[in-house]
Amino acid sequence: MLMCRDLAEIASDFIDGELSGRQNLTVKMHLMMCKDCRTFIGNLRASSNLLSAHSSGRVDEAFLRRIDERVAKALRARPSDSGNSNDTP
Repeated sequence: MLMCRDLAEIASDFIDGELSGRQNLTVKMHLMMCKDCRTFIGNLRASSNLLSAHSSGRVDEAFLRRIDERVAKALRARPSDSGNSNDTP
């Protein structure tokens, strides 16, 4: 089963439609069960749309990668006793 920290690592690829069919299904199943990750994906989509709407059309891939890394790091540092059963193996 996909865990929250795993989803954070592939969230941008999910939003961009770059996952395999199996990975995409796994993410969607996780999102059906995890309100926190639904919120996270919604916020990431909104941020991506905002950046697209206000950019010159060129995306700084290094900047986006740094954002993804910081989000993933923050999720990994989140206490495991958050009450979300998806974070425990």
